[in-house]
Amino acid sequence: MSDNYSYRRRTLKKNLPRFFQYLILIFAALFIIVPIVMIIFGALKTRGEFITHPYTIPIPPNWENFAKVLSMPIFWSMLRNSLLVMLAATAGVVIISSMAAFVFSRMKFRGQSIVLNFLTLGLMFPITIAILPVYLVVRQIGLTNNLLGVVLVQMAFQLSICIIILRTSFESVPYELQEAAYIDGCSTFGFFWRILLPLSRPALAAIASLTMVTSWNDLLVPLVLIDKNSLWTLPLGTMQFQGEYGVNLALVAAFVTLSAVPAVIFYLLAERQLVSGLTAGALKG
Repeated sequence: MSDNYSYRRRTLKKNLPRFFQYLILIFAALFIIVPIVMIIFGALKTRGEFITHPYTIPIPPNWENFAKVLSMPIFWSMLRNSLLVMLAATAGVVIISSMAAFVFSRMKFRGQSIVLNFLTLGLMFPITIAILPVYLVVRQIGLTNNLLGVVLVQMAFQLSICIIILRTSFESVPYELQEAAYIDGCSTFGFFWRILLPLSRPALAAIASLTMVTSWNDLLVPLVLIDKNSLWTLPLGTMQFQGEYGVNLALVAAFVTLSAVPAVIFYLLAERQLVSGLTAGALKG
């Protein structure tokens, strides 16, 4: 009898923390999923249904809101601008951070730790704090109302974290492999291009994914630097669209849903690479 009681007590003690963990995860999932589902349901309703029955399932679904948004030239213009900014910022971050991380991880020079510590200070200053001096600098170089200015600012605030991630991944590659490559006649750049980068593909995919998602969802930088309607990105255009069509919340919900679709699709495709890339250095180390 006592053995059975002890077994039950141990089982309860073991499973109770897991129960609370699952309970917290369920509440977190509902907290995230419910607003998304409500927006999608609202986009599939008419204006009157959205106001009178905001929490019901749209039966039958109304696809006119999506058709109306897709027929707007401004939507496709915003989509093109967002894609251009995202791809340019991602390419720039991957190229610059990979070269910088190679220097910090595989080479030794005087003041390396000071430079690296100074670089990590970038993690302490988010764009919301530095937006005023950033705007003044961009205005002085004449890149306001220019997508290139948005790209450069987004790159600047992504480089710190991306260099740190890549540096950890590069350091996990054995130095014996580098010495063997040099013995075989491989140059420093050849080792970087032909050996180190292919071995660090998960980390490269991780920083590319982080940059893409951050760039796609960025509202503050385009809001401050862009005034022309033809240069609006989707986050900025969503805010302006809501101000213009605020009386038709169902149409606004359709616009928001369509704006989020590319980011959701991309994240679902890149989720595995993102997780494996962020944990690759720790696992190898």
